[in-house]
Amino acid sequence: MNIQGLQKVTLLDFPGRVACTVFLAGCNFRCPFCHNASLVTHVDPSADIPGEEVLSFLEKRRGVLDGVCITGGEPLLAPDLDSFIREIKELGYEVKLDTNGSNAERLKSLVSSGLIDYVAMDVKNAPGKYGMTIGIDGYDLTNIFQSVDYLLSGAVPYEFRTTVVREFHKREDFEAVGQWLKGAQRYYLQGFVDSGDLIQPGLRAYTKEIMEQALEIVRKYIPAAELRGLD
Repeated sequence: MNIQGLQKVTLLDFPGRVACTVFLAGCNFRCPFCHNASLVTHVDPSADIPGEEVLSFLEKRRGVLDGVCITGGEPLLAPDLDSFIREIKELGYEVKLDTNGSNAERLKSLVSSGLIDYVAMDVKNAPGKYGMTIGIDGYDLTNIFQSVDYLLSGAVPYEFRTTVVREFHKREDFEAVGQWLKGAQRYYLQGFVDSGDLIQPGLRAYTKEIMEQALEIVRKYIPAAELRGLD
């Protein structure tokens, strides 16, 4: 499974749930502002946590935790993700999946199989700047569009979120993303934070004032939009 981290409790990551977070290594994107670079560019196989150890932890925490967040990296790259989630569900937990939306068919399969209770999809930028933002020039957005459309259909509770970085996001991008995700149930503009584990150091966040201006733009299309991760 390439599990490389376990946050034993979170009150923030899974709305309405007391949860833990499982971090899977490996990603097909190279976002310069990725705050989990060690799960993307220099994965250490010796740091793997056995899946059985995580399941044993979950067995002991039944009745204390409600949910499990599965994040990365990009979890949908893991070939045995389905069976791992099935074992989590058998313990009575709800499961939240974090994804970049690059594998629409697998996302649909997991949801339709009843394995996913909530999806958080990262929308990196306006479509015209997607390749630049994920570090892959000329990236084919077909899967991204399909994943967005699928979530907008209401097949599963979801949220979209964009981490806002001064070097990558401008006023016109918020306008374009707002139009693209029009009517979304939940959309968050997240303040960029330099975790110290970035793919490209030296990137900057916007001020709270600028973030509030960006929120005003997207709220024209997504009234439920909110800011997240600001001091």
